[in-house]
Amino acid sequence: MMADSGSDQTLQRSLKNRHVQLIAIGGTIGTGLFLGAGKSISYAGPSIILAYLITGLVIFFLMRALGELLLSNLNYRSYVEFIRHYLGETWGFVAGWTYWFCWVVIAMSEVTAVGLYIKFWFPNIPQWIPGLFLLGLLLVMNLITVEAFGEAEFWFALIKIVAIVLLIVVGLYMVISNFKTSAGHASFGNLINYGGIFPKGAQGFFYSFQMVVFSFVGIELVGIMASETKDPDKVLPEAINNIPIRIILFYVGALFVIIAIFPWNRVLPDRSPFVMVFENVGIRAAADIINLVVITAAASACNSSIFSTGRMLYSLMHDTQSNLLAPLSKLTKHHVPGAALNFSALVIALAVLLNIFIPDSVFVLITSIATTSFLFIWGSIIVTHLRYKHTQLALQSKFKAPLYPISDYLVLAFLLMVLIVLVSNVETIPATIATFMWLGLMFLLGMRHTQKLKRENRLETD
Repeated sequence: MMADSGSDQTLQRSLKNRHVQLIAIGGTIGTGLFLGAGKSISYAGPSIILAYLITGLVIFFLMRALGELLLSNLNYRSYVEFIRHYLGETWGFVAGWTYWFCWVVIAMSEVTAVGLYIKFWFPNIPQWIPGLFLLGLLLVMNLITVEAFGEAEFWFALIKIVAIVLLIVVGLYMVISNFKTSAGHASFGNLINYGGIFPKGAQGFFYSFQMVVFSFVGIELVGIMASETKDPDKVLPEAINNIPIRIILFYVGALFVIIAIFPWNRVLPDRSPFVMVFENVGIRAAADIINLVVITAAASACNSSIFSTGRMLYSLMHDTQSNLLAPLSKLTKHHVPGAALNFSALVIALAVLLNIFIPDSVFVLITSIATTSFLFIWGSIIVTHLRYKHTQLALQSKFKAPLYPISDYLVLAFLLMVLIVLVSNVETIPATIATFMWLGLMFLLGMRHTQKLKRENRLETD
């Protein structure tokens, strides 16, 4: 779908309160939890629950800092514009393109995950086919209107929420009734009976943070939705302040119940523990239902990815002077960045090649790249917030970040710790190096971009 150059070239505030609230929840429930939990549990055992609690606290501080920035100027299209304003044109250029790259990679991981989930029913089907079909379907949906995206994400998120609540309720009943499974009896004793809370020691605990952090990527999506949200002054603080409760319920609650039902050392790293639990207690129909739910979760995250890549690319191209790239800065008659969405989806489709040539290692590779990239994005948000707090504008803030500046420095220390983990783990080193190469290239291009702008400004003033 091509852009309609004659249409009103502004994004519309069509996302309602229920859309934003459910999308904010959906941003904290995705493939990182449903599929990646198997990998992180195999690393950390029951201590994975502590890893999620720690990461959840850090994410809350991050989001409060982001919320204060967003509400300080609602005229900005995304928080990348705040980064550009406070950290300079070069840093803003790198952050914008890296965030677009982040969501492209996330979409690739969701396309991969769908292929892995479908194998539960059809083990012989090539894992790239279902993902490619899903990508095409969601692209069409995103090309309609932003409200169509919001409505789809609302129902995707609702399905995930209901499924996890039912899992927790049913799981608690199984534990209380001492339900017999193929691995023994469901019991709270499973949390400590197989090597204790830290069965893999400190190394296993810290290695789990790669997938734990990946589980939370996308939670800052409200920063992209701000320009298309009705009543952002009311809706955004509410969505951000509810994050801790959601983390405790959906992450900690679900993993606590899973490990109580099914000993951690029986969880396979490349399988969804949610599906494994019901499959191994002999409830095949329930396993089918949960598998459908995790496919929905992947579809939800992929939907958010397409939305984000399109908006970010539109924002990056909005002021471009290039005739070749100009169509990417146009909106369709439905007020969506159609050309930017199409281009982003084309890049995401490269995941098909990865799934053909390296099907066994593609998921860890992609998620590690996304995690490393988001460390840079989140770090940039915090540094921007630190700069903002030294301005007169910060004195007028109505949504102040708690425990500032301790909270900001805590987030930065945590991000540094995760980076050290990534460069210490043989599995994640290649992806980390690839991300550093991307950032290096972007900084070089960003400096050239900044110099070009300075030359143009000098010519205009002469």
